Amino acid sequence: MLRVIDADVACSRPRYAIEVFMGDYIDRGPDTRSTLDVLVERSRRGNAVFLKGNHEAFLVRVFEDPSLFEDWIAVGGTQTLMSYGLAPPDLKRNDPASILRDLIRAMPTEHLEFLDNLRLSFSCGDFFFVHAGVRPGVPLADQTERDLLWIREEFLQSDEQFGKYIVHGHTPVRNAEFLTNRVNIDTGAYATGNLTLMSIQGSRMLAV
Repeated sequence: MLRVIDADVACSRPRYAIEVFMGDYIDRGPDTRSTLDVLVERSRRGNAVFLKGNHEAFLVRVFEDPSLFEDWIAVGGTQTLMSYGLAPPDLKRNDPASILRDLIRAMPTEHLEFLDNLRLSFSCGDFFFVHAGVRPGVPLADQTERDLLWIREEFLQSDEQFGKYIVHGHTPVRNAEFLTNRVNIDTGAYATGNLTLMSIQGSRMLAV
């Protein structure tokens, strides 16, 4: 997908290209570590915005509160552990706090810094980029972190015009879903292998 982006930019030659990554870079997939390596390297170009997803937020919470460890494992944490060379968790032999300390030691400093620096949202022109969505009736500037990362039905069922056009993911759909107030580009890559890219140039929006 990054090669597709580079080829498109080389062909269309925009005055300035901004890349926005929508979160959920970790868990479930087979190689979280390599994914973060790629994104850290991409960040050095200086024109990319990396949004926080609920999976990144949840891992940070687990680091702070190991009692949530089993909940993290249930949503794909085992794959993340294994990508850093750790064995699948055996809670009969190791307590969660010990496993998490091993994970922090195994994670490169630049990975931890990357997770710490993720943004909750990004606004550009008429577009507002966010991982999950926004709460209807609340100004964009006043949205809570929980809603930006976790909201589903209240947002998905709303036909409200939010002041900007919302670009989001979080809730998988078969194909990118364009509506009058939002577009959902989450096509469930971890399960389907289908990662969706959206290109915005002027008033033109295209998802592939």
